Amino acid sequence: MNLTEWSLEEKLGQLFICGFHSLEPDEQIQTLVQRYHVGGIVYFRRNIQSVAQLADLSQSLQQLPRRHQEVPLFISIDQEGGMVARLDHEGMSRIPGNMALGATNNPALTEEVAVLAAREMLALGINFNFAPCVDVNNNPANPVIGVRSFGENPEQVAAHGTAAIHGYQREGVIATAKHFPGHGDTDVDSHLGLASVPHDRRRLQQVELLPFRAAIEAGVDAIMTAHVIFPAFEPEEVPATLSRRVLTDLLRGELGYDGVVVTDCLEMQAIARHFGVGEGAVRAIEAGADLVLVSHTLADQIAAIEAVTAAVRSGRISEEHIDRSVERVLTLKQQRLRNSLPLGATPPAVTIPLTPEDESGDILRRAAEGSVTLARDEGSLPIRLDEPVLVVWPELRHTTEVDEPAVYTYTLAEALEQLHRQVEVAVIGVRASEPEIAAVLERSASFTQIVVATYTAVGELDQGQQTLVQRLIQQAGDKRIVVVSTRNPYDLRAFPEVGTYLCLYENRPPALDAVAEVLVGRLQPQGVLPVSLTTN
Repeated sequence: MNLTEWSLEEKLGQLFICGFHSLEPDEQIQTLVQRYHVGGIVYFRRNIQSVAQLADLSQSLQQLPRRHQEVPLFISIDQEGGMVARLDHEGMSRIPGNMALGATNNPALTEEVAVLAAREMLALGINFNFAPCVDVNNNPANPVIGVRSFGENPEQVAAHGTAAIHGYQREGVIATAKHFPGHGDTDVDSHLGLASVPHDRRRLQQVELLPFRAAIEAGVDAIMTAHVIFPAFEPEEVPATLSRRVLTDLLRGELGYDGVVVTDCLEMQAIARHFGVGEGAVRAIEAGADLVLVSHTLADQIAAIEAVTAAVRSGRISEEHIDRSVERVLTLKQQRLRNSLPLGATPPAVTIPLTPEDESGDILRRAAEGSVTLARDEGSLPIRLDEPVLVVWPELRHTTEVDEPAVYTYTLAEALEQLHRQVEVAVIGVRASEPEIAAVLERSASFTQIVVATYTAVGELDQGQQTLVQRLIQQAGDKRIVVVSTRNPYDLRAFPEVGTYLCLYENRPPALDAVAEVLVGRLQPQGVLPVSLTTN
């Protein structure tokens, strides 16, 4: 495409991906696309009400007037699966997360899952997925990656990551390997602060960079940056997103990557608090990023665009530098978005469910059943069907920027009720209070079988859940107690004395159904631990 026909503002707009807050094109996104020529959109759960609504929204966005009408919009999303799944409404498949897939030890199944996800995204008008996460999660205290990783083994992460990339891109969805050069060994959430990975270059090459090398060899369309400091690559206290030594010298020079580089959201506090969104956008493009992600606030979005415009007009960034990024972006759009509907065309009607249940159900069932992992059993499995069982269920009553609220309330007790006639449930908060703990302990006195589900929201298990499990174990006597982690397998570190411990890696219905079958002995656990569970 001849960029001489483009104004500077039109070219710069192609370098931004922005979000908005409505179920239909609102003033915010219309302003960004029509006035600032923004070339990409990012969806969050706030934009999604139903299958039909989302398909209509995507088509409406693509119909917003643009001078270069032959260039469609990127419509992107974080659809990693598991606990980071924006597409989780009726009619959409509940895609498993990375650590669950890592536990199956079956990269071919990971590719099948990616194909299923890609087909559904395309049906909804989504063409750019910010997945897979290829961070190597070797830090049990990591508050933001955890089960978003395929595991702690770099080769395993690389195998599953490349399988996912092949699945997405084979179907025509842009895949994104993230978060370069690796966010797995941090103990700070970059949504909230600035993390550092202090390892030397040799260790980083062997662990953190290995999955990214594999992704590049697999032809990944895009790589997303990490707002993390890497002293081995960048001696100044500058996160990778803003470092030319990381994005240009390492990623493009040493690793030979010539695809599209996209930033993580610049409104995250690691950037916004320390550098500002506008200056962050300028420095990211100077460093070598092609696409700048600003997800939420119109004022920040405009500030970022105007800051980059001013930097080009002042000569701080050359227009030739901008042209190289625009060319990468337009080439990717031509490659992957060639099947986008032309302006004015009527989109095909979407069906509910998006994928026939016999097809999606088989894939999701195999993934769920293959992921259930028995980490320890001292004789409490299977539970007895002729005795009542109490299920303690932690209810997620708060959310983070990573975990948005889910639209279902299915519990392990409901899954188990389909297989066991005498199930009772005690619901606690993820941040269990002392009165909740006391009530569960009192209620548990009359049960000989107790299944406790745990859920780690961020970092380490909440103290209330730890206390409850520890007191149940102390009072157990000859009771059968089974602990099931429904997110973070590292929960075992909080109560190493537990006798029977099962790992799920998410609390979504297919996983709960699978572990219920394991509890009653109808299914043997098949999962392989993707991380080490050594206790303190």
